[in-house]
Amino acid sequence: MKKVVKQSGPVQQPVSDQPEAPKADGRDAKIIELTNDLQRTRADFENFRKNVEKDRDSARKLAKFATVEKFLPLLDDLERAITTYPELNPLAKNFEKSLTGLGLTRIKTTPGTEFDPEFHEAVMSEGEGEKETIAETLRPGYLYEGEVLRPAMVKIKLA
Repeated sequence: MKKVVKQSGPVQQPVSDQPEAPKADGRDAKIIELTNDLQRTRADFENFRKNVEKDRDSARKLAKFATVEKFLPLLDDLERAITTYPELNPLAKNFEKSLTGLGLTRIKTTPGTEFDPEFHEAVMSEGEGEKETIAETLRPGYLYEGEVLRPAMVKIKLA
């Protein structure tokens, strides 16, 4: 409620019982709402960007994995050639070095090694008992960047 106070001059000024409130008219609420919307949009965009990057890395890794997998028959042939022709033994060291450089490592399958179904695929067994050890490697297995690309095919001996 405003009161009019007469002053000794020609101008009259309104006098209020309460201090004059800022003219918000819902503008402050709208600013807060828009600010919250902007923050949510930024967070959503950042999450989207991270997901796209993760998907891109996953697709790259999958493509590399599939490409290296296609070379495994060639690696098998090369290994058989090195085994068949002893004069190719110097090539074996370069071969191993190249595999390591590509991120490929051969799964350990020396006779007497304990059988591990995560890394080995048993296709034959001999003997009786509880303990499974590798007797012979039928096809080498490979790890690519620490993941099993192809399990080693082995013959196991039960003792």
